[in-house]
Amino acid sequence: MAAKKTSPPKDPRAKSGKQPMAPPVPTLARLAKIHPDWHCELDHENAFQLIVATVLSAQTTDVNVNKATPKLFAAYPDAHALAAADPTAVEPLVSTLGFFRMKAKSIVGLAKKLVEDHGGEVPQSLDALVKLPGVGRKTANVVLGVMWNTPEGVVVDTHVMRLSQRLGWTKHDEPIAIEQDLMKAIPREDWNPTSHILIFHGRRICFAKKPNCEGCGINDICPSAFRAELVGRKPPRPPLAERMAKSVAKKTAPKKTTGAKKATGAKKKPKRAAT
Repeated sequence: MAAKKTSPPKDPRAKSGKQPMAPPVPTLARLAKIHPDWHCELDHENAFQLIVATVLSAQTTDVNVNKATPKLFAAYPDAHALAAADPTAVEPLVSTLGFFRMKAKSIVGLAKKLVEDHGGEVPQSLDALVKLPGVGRKTANVVLGVMWNTPEGVVVDTHVMRLSQRLGWTKHDEPIAIEQDLMKAIPREDWNPTSHILIFHGRRICFAKKPNCEGCGINDICPSAFRAELVGRKPPRPPLAERMAKSVAKKTAPKKTTGAKKATGAKKKPKRAAT
């Protein structure tokens, strides 16, 4: 007797009338229960340390920053100490981070501006923060949210970008547009925890590659569940060899000529002398 064929397990969300997005507020509440330990993962003891660590975190991981900052803050515990430093003396302390020379210069410039304009203290307004060297809207909102729970928006990093697209909260690819969508969908009092909760979920479950949809506690409401790897990821770059070949081909391709030059190739007629 032939063995009975078994069908593959059904997607638990495979039902009619699926909503195009996970409801933001209830979804965040459920994610907060899944990740009750959510917090800013940049180690810091005060606002000065947080703003410096956040500037250093560009193009690298929080883990790498946390390995570098203990020695940095031991040598320069406050804005006054760092403002008096030469960037070349700071470079060895942050040399394990990408763009470390530029970052050393930025945090020294940041400290000088804090001393000159704010008496060494970190200001508590977005307008003042974004005027500091190396500080943009994202960094400013990290500091405002974590230190005083007064962010002027939602911090959008790669995890927040990916998850907000997968949850159907935005159709945009640019951080500024995504932030505007999140600010409309989420109550202001939840702006700060939103980014940390989504970051925790992105780092632990909703990975960029091979997201763990089976182990996700919101797979019943996520519109991207069980196909999430197709959503919220940048298209892969072509191999280096292919990119170089295209670049060479572009440089060596014959330049296009205008129709007039193509047609004649004849010498220009001499101008008539004025009479």
